[in-house]
Amino acid sequence: MPTLILLRHGQSQWNLEDRFTGWVDVDLTPQGEAEAKKGGELIKAAGVAVDRVFTSVLTRAIRTSWLALHAAGQTFVPEVKDWRLNERHYGGLTGLNKTETAAKHGADQVKVWRRSYDIPPPELAPGGEYDFAKDRRYAGAVLPNTESLKTTLVRVQPYWESDITPCLKRGETLLVAAHGNSLRAIVKLLFQVSDDAIVGVEIPTGNPLVIELDASLKPTSARYLDEARATALPAIP
Repeated sequence: MPTLILLRHGQSQWNLEDRFTGWVDVDLTPQGEAEAKKGGELIKAAGVAVDRVFTSVLTRAIRTSWLALHAAGQTFVPEVKDWRLNERHYGGLTGLNKTETAAKHGADQVKVWRRSYDIPPPELAPGGEYDFAKDRRYAGAVLPNTESLKTTLVRVQPYWESDITPCLKRGETLLVAAHGNSLRAIVKLLFQVSDDAIVGVEIPTGNPLVIELDASLKPTSARYLDEARATALPAIP
């Protein structure tokens, strides 16, 4: 039966600095590297053989996949990168300190931008430091200027259906190394989580979430490999 492993990247430099990161290509911290390696060690200890890896085009997710595969003794596994697995685009909040932004706009407003399902932050102004239109990773793509979790799901779902699910239907074991919000989008799809409930789902960094699927790609079981750092999972539908 197919198996899906979801792995959120380890701590990044802007996680450490409490900044809205989104699509900015920051690297892992030493702690983030250790989290990624630990994730790979847990995969190895669980005896999971990965057939293919999917990741975003952002360094923190790519390096998490590399470090995890190295620790698991599976560096030979083919990897596919796609921007549609990127983190949610934080629009005009990109690069800002979260605490300072709350002080400026009010904690309640920032909470709405961060945690609501369908209310995005203000749009990113074109031509600024964080305008990704000229980045060759996105050549030919229609890029967002801001995203909510809902619109993140809108871009993740077609890629999930066109590229990832065919591999699962062949019975492969896949590792998806990505970001908190792109992975929550996948969790919402698989577990049929409601719009209200998904905002409370948290995915810890560097902790592999192993989901066993049946032939129709419905979850039959789900567990975090690091039980000490596990968070609550949605009920299996």
